[in-house]
Amino acid sequence: MSALTSVNHITVIGSGTMGSQIGMVAALSGFETTIIDIAEDALQRAREQLESRMARDVEKGRRTQSEVDEAFTRLDFSTDRDAVVAGTDFVIEAAVEDLSIKRKLFAALDQIAPPHAILATNSSNIVSSRIADATSRPEKVCNMHFFNPVLVMKAVEVVAHPGTSQDTVAITAALAEAMGKQVIHVHKEIPGFVANRLLAALRKEALQLYSDGVVSFEDIDIAAKSALGHPMGPFELMDLVGIDVAYMIRLAEYEQTGDPESLPNPELKKLYDAGRFGRKSGQGWYTYASAT
Repeated sequence: MSALTSVNHITVIGSGTMGSQIGMVAALSGFETTIIDIAEDALQRAREQLESRMARDVEKGRRTQSEVDEAFTRLDFSTDRDAVVAGTDFVIEAAVEDLSIKRKLFAALDQIAPPHAILATNSSNIVSSRIADATSRPEKVCNMHFFNPVLVMKAVEVVAHPGTSQDTVAITAALAEAMGKQVIHVHKEIPGFVANRLLAALRKEALQLYSDGVVSFEDIDIAAKSALGHPMGPFELMDLVGIDVAYMIRLAEYEQTGDPESLPNPELKKLYDAGRFGRKSGQGWYTYASAT
């Protein structure tokens, strides 16, 4: 029997870039899906962005129009969280990276969701053991970490906390695979998990080389692309992900580890303090013609 027999409807909490794309991938994969947000205008923006993205994919031959049309019939947008969650089988939380907010949210979801429903967080900074005890179903809580952009990136990290059941791990992994993702099973909770820790090590060395005046950040990006074969350099990637996101990830790790080595590099802090958040603000390490 398939591990996914219990999953017919998926709820995604949060309509930002990650949440909306997770919802779209779920719908494209055949699941009835609802994206939840507290603001109607945020949901409308998410819908418009997804429609635009899907139109480009059809135009470029990545998807068929019928495939996209069918997916949108399975995808709903709602501000009525409680009504939706009451009938769902799997919740993926992609809301703000704030532990106190997540704990309150998971406690509320636990009261509403059916007993069999799994409550997963997309966070790579906050491990699920820090959330699970806010619920009465810690065995059904885990991290299910997607990568940005979700519609393109093929990996999902599934991370169990010590109390997560093997059934929850199996269902979560099977769901990720049904979405066309390759599963990375992380056996122990650790801030940043696997991919982001590898990336963080590269980013840390890149920032140190630049801070020490060894080389320009532009040439570091050239080295990453031309010598290591990376699709983009670490500074370009920081601009794409967001300087604010990169900065907050370091603070979140420091909050968990207490290790001063986890703190943001001073050069990164300078950009953050100046509001130079990368592509989204029009300026980060590089300057862009317009914010995206």
